[in-house]
Amino acid sequence: MNYRKLGRTGFEVSDIAHGLWGMSGWSGSDDQESLAAMQLAIDLGCSFFDTAWAYGEGKSDGLLGEIMGRNSKKRLYAASKIPPANDKWPALPTYKYADVFSAQHVFKYADLIRKKLRTDSIDLLQFHVWDDSWTDVPEFRSTVEKLKRDGWIRYFGLSLNRWQPQNGIKAIRTGLVDSVQVIYNIFDQAPEDELFPVCQELNIGVIARVPFDEGSLGGKMTLETRFPKDDWRAGYFGHENLANTVARVDKLKTIVPAGMTLPEMALRFILSHPAVSTTIAGMRKPEHVRQNIAASDAGPLDKSLLPELKKHRWDRKPKPWSD
Repeated sequence: MNYRKLGRTGFEVSDIAHGLWGMSGWSGSDDQESLAAMQLAIDLGCSFFDTAWAYGEGKSDGLLGEIMGRNSKKRLYAASKIPPANDKWPALPTYKYADVFSAQHVFKYADLIRKKLRTDSIDLLQFHVWDDSWTDVPEFRSTVEKLKRDGWIRYFGLSLNRWQPQNGIKAIRTGLVDSVQVIYNIFDQAPEDELFPVCQELNIGVIARVPFDEGSLGGKMTLETRFPKDDWRAGYFGHENLANTVARVDKLKTIVPAGMTLPEMALRFILSHPAVSTTIAGMRKPEHVRQNIAASDAGPLDKSLLPELKKHRWDRKPKPWSD
């Protein structure tokens, strides 16, 4: 496993992070399997874990707290997220900041998360949605400063809306934000345009999420793929998106180097950008843990392959099925 600095936090985190969303909100999850996968990841060097209160109403936070308790002698980093009070994803400029992240709401959930994680101070607490129109609201600054001053959190971050990587740059420039979490993968390369240069300029940690485009870059989906109705992916890979996605993935498969898998190429593409601190991979099964951590060991891609992958950029705009 390789490690990188999470921006100005100074945290030395594994460049493959363990994402816990699939351990609570997706079909087929099993708590014991999830805990075993996390333990294996830790044994293989993973040190950064990403969760959120919205992942099962604190269930994933609790699983993380349990596994960190079992490994108390190791320095593991926990990142969690405050859900929007209006329960709406993504954030829109028409929403009032006070209706989404009032101080009362933020401190209530920060305390709930602390208890689930079994810690007094959360390594990295993030807002689960964001809109830059809220940046100048005084309560935003006072809330973040108080969270840090009172020791409830060590650092603060933002999880940026899907396919809106620039919608967070204004907040970053306030000095309140220590890291950003953004969708970045072979298809979603837009963060390279504006966001990454600002993060490099200001030494902001970059947590790249959705490395496999919610699963398509795993390379196993077909036009016949269907997910259970209670699985979030059933909507994401509905009729509006599935055919386009499968066609693009099929084109990608033609340039995967010999001896490499598509998932490995997807992860190593992300790790090839110097702005990225870590990338979150969902790893519920032991074989996924081993495969993803092996991608870290292999390092960035050969520079000759990157221009070819740039051609597979897919700029998209948020739609109801993508939220």
